[in-house]
Amino acid sequence: MTSLVVLISGSGSNLRALLEATTRDDFPARIVAVGADNEASGLQHARAFDVPTFVVSPSDFDSRESWGQALLNEVQSFGADLVVCAGFMRILPANVVQALTPNLINMHPALLPLFPGAHAVRDALAAGATETGATVHVVDEGVDTGPVIRQVPLSIEPGETEEHLHERIKVLERELIVATVSEIAHNRINLKELARS
Repeated sequence: MTSLVVLISGSGSNLRALLEATTRDDFPARIVAVGADNEASGLQHARAFDVPTFVVSPSDFDSRESWGQALLNEVQSFGADLVVCAGFMRILPANVVQALTPNLINMHPALLPLFPGAHAVRDALAAGATETGATVHVVDEGVDTGPVIRQVPLSIEPGETEEHLHERIKVLERELIVATVSEIAHNRINLKELARS
């Protein structure tokens, strides 16, 4: 059984999908803790499933590095096999990435390498793209630059708003993160090989 720590910053819709998946007998992973960088509303999902939570707020620290070290200490205390960034909206300091990668993955609302960063949905619309999607990738020290694990495309509807498109992408994300974690746990995806490629 693969153990997960999930990191969030917001409502935790991808977290909720993973939590629900862990109730299935055939799902090969369990969530041992959920962490956040603020008192995110999504932490309530973890509490509803009796999963431990922790908050490590950057405002409590003098530097990104000291915040990162505190976050890393919390994550590592649970001894998880895989760390999943599911709507975690902060760039992790290099020391955190180096300690956890390649067993550190992120969900992103675009078809990377297109539209990296925090405003991927807005950027896709601004660029006049006709297609976007969702990507799960290994986290490296860049911003959404790590090796792609899985992607699912989605056509953009004419005149679609950012909010509507984001909601449609979230549906894809929930399915994609559950499927990808399952494949990693079943050893159908080798993160170390991906990170070396």
